[in-house]
Amino acid sequence: MKIFVDQEKQRQHFPSGFLVNGVMQPNPEKPERMDRLLAGVGQGGHKLCAPEDHGMGPLAAVHTPAYLKFLSTVYTRWQRIPDAAPEIFPNIHPDRRTASYPLSAVGQAGYHVTDMSCPIGAHTWEASRWSANCAVSAAQTVNAEDCVAYALCRPPGHHCFADLAGGFCYLNNSAIAAQYLRKTYNRVAIIDVDLHHGNGTQGIFYERSDVYTLSVHADPARFYPFFWGHAHERGEGAGFGYNLNVPLPRGTGDEGFLKGLSEGLDHVRAFAPEAVVIALGLDAFEGDPFGGLAVSTSGFTQMAQLLAELDVPCVIVQEGGYLCDELGENLHAFLAGFKDGA
Repeated sequence: MKIFVDQEKQRQHFPSGFLVNGVMQPNPEKPERMDRLLAGVGQGGHKLCAPEDHGMGPLAAVHTPAYLKFLSTVYTRWQRIPDAAPEIFPNIHPDRRTASYPLSAVGQAGYHVTDMSCPIGAHTWEASRWSANCAVSAAQTVNAEDCVAYALCRPPGHHCFADLAGGFCYLNNSAIAAQYLRKTYNRVAIIDVDLHHGNGTQGIFYERSDVYTLSVHADPARFYPFFWGHAHERGEGAGFGYNLNVPLPRGTGDEGFLKGLSEGLDHVRAFAPEAVVIALGLDAFEGDPFGGLAVSTSGFTQMAQLLAELDVPCVIVQEGGYLCDELGENLHAFLAGFKDGA
């Protein structure tokens, strides 16, 4: 399997902290995640590939011009503010998305960053752009070869809306890959198996019928992202019936997760996708620091085998999965299971 990663550029993003229950703590989305994931890739003997620079086109196909301009320029603008913090954290938010768009960097940070887990530093834009390039390069390979490719995306992306960063995510890599696959395939499904609901991905495609979105995740009633990911959210307009959420009780293990995924895949098969994007979160693991679900290492193998049974071209995009001893082994288990199940 081809593995797309730019270790140098993606490693440069190193956020300092995030706000948890009113307390600032070290940010878990740190460069060491790449080392653990690369170790897992190495166990499988996969081919490491450098992504191409695909420019702004694939990003602009998913994200708004105002958001891309903000993300690419705001750090430089922020440095002109006297006594500003070294990273950008929003300190004010509009009460609705239809509110007026401000000119100041402070106001725009509040408009475009939904929570306190996404500080923007000197290298955030470049790392995010190359993370997205990994997703596009994997999709390009799949478009050309009808195969499976893995994008080691870091920072992750599935909490990012068309114009909103959130949950450690700045560009929605899974959505960008799906949109790129649409150049070749008429119907694409995104299957999100991260611990947390893929709220940004849902939002991007919520009114569309050409991309089906399925997310299997911890119940958001008392868990991030709280406001999205509930079972009644089915899409709107032309997209009604093309979004499916499968919220699981906290602590759900292999049996419950695989049952929920299997039931969700029945709906995906009815959509008859010609290609799929798997938003792979390894934070559903029983030993992940976020502790929301209890999937085992062997559970990731079984998960991959279920997904491989769809038997269509596939882009696997890395989402969550945080520092624990088994992180690399969990990725290896998933990739091996996918290969065996294909």
